[in-house]
Amino acid sequence: MPIPTPFYPREQALSESHEWRDWSGYLAASLYEPLHDREYYAIRSSAALIDVSPLYKYEMRGPDAARLVDRIITREATGSAVGQVLYTPWCDDDGKVIDDGTVTRLDVDRFRVTAADPNLAWFQDCAYGMKVQIRDVSAELAALALQGPKSSEILRQILQGVDIGALQYYRAAPARLGDIPLYVSRTGYTGDLGYELWMAPDNALDVWDALLAKGEGYGITPAGMLALDVARIEAGLVMIQVDYISSRKALIEDQKSSPYEIGMGWAVDLQKKGFIGRKVLAAEKASGSKWLLAGVDVDWTSLESIYGKFDLTPRVAGRASRSAVPVYKDGRQIGQMTSHTFAPVLKKYIGIATVERAYAGFGNPIQVEVTVEYTRQKVNARLVKLPFYNPTRKRA
Repeated sequence: MPIPTPFYPREQALSESHEWRDWSGYLAASLYEPLHDREYYAIRSSAALIDVSPLYKYEMRGPDAARLVDRIITREATGSAVGQVLYTPWCDDDGKVIDDGTVTRLDVDRFRVTAADPNLAWFQDCAYGMKVQIRDVSAELAALALQGPKSSEILRQILQGVDIGALQYYRAAPARLGDIPLYVSRTGYTGDLGYELWMAPDNALDVWDALLAKGEGYGITPAGMLALDVARIEAGLVMIQVDYISSRKALIEDQKSSPYEIGMGWAVDLQKKGFIGRKVLAAEKASGSKWLLAGVDVDWTSLESIYGKFDLTPRVAGRASRSAVPVYKDGRQIGQMTSHTFAPVLKKYIGIATVERAYAGFGNPIQVEVTVEYTRQKVNARLVKLPFYNPTRKRA
């Protein structure tokens, strides 16, 4: 049975929907109000407060900590600066993705890794013979994501010991909220300007209260997983077990993916020697991958026409879908659209798809399957580069 996060007393009191989901064994709010629209628009126009405590968190400390991280991940960590955050996948010996997450260099010999799935045993196996301690600190850290264009202004007024205006994208620093020590990183899963705050669970409610009090004039709104799902699809961010399957959970080889096949080829540094899966990934880079991650821009006129056959208007607004549907090219299935949603800020229906590279030229016309009145239909669309939404304020 899921257990509450440190922020649950405040979340439960605010929840009108009483709709929760199990996230890594914790209760996570799906949405607070009957609809998630206001929570979504807070992400895009003001500030949204999202409980991300259920993330798995691991700390690696010791003389060989950097060496271990470099062995695990596909990016180069040894040369990273203290306070730098790396978004990266990590792979098995066959170059297939196990998981993806962030790696923060807290000190010269200390790193924190966040992950979607449990990874302690894998990290310990990779550390055999090294002088490094690995700890699962998931229960020792509460985490809040403050996302949206007003997030910087709010934090600038309540945090001490850190210059929020100077904190660069994917950088992190220690800070204080009064007497409360915490760590702030300019990271998030929304594709917008945003930050994540890491703190001891005992301080969680005080931090929540301070953020809501100071953010009231900026339209701050607690947001749940439904709003987050729409935002991350707009941002072209993949989700494990949805847009790709972890190599540890795949039932057959064809379900496994390399970083190149899930849009993370940019995070593979083949100049770095000795990381797990490098040899196979170098060969794949040279020969080319079978699959490609792409965006799907659904043609609205075609969608209206399909629904119009049944005297209906398109029923695609609302919650994002994680149910995969086929993608076709000239009548042949070339892949699947694994996440799809109506994007409110873009006013269009979009999706994230994995398609065969041979048929995957950007701008190419395709068709995707929709179900209308229990019948399967094909609607016109085209393949586009990700992300769909990438505001300059995210990195500014």
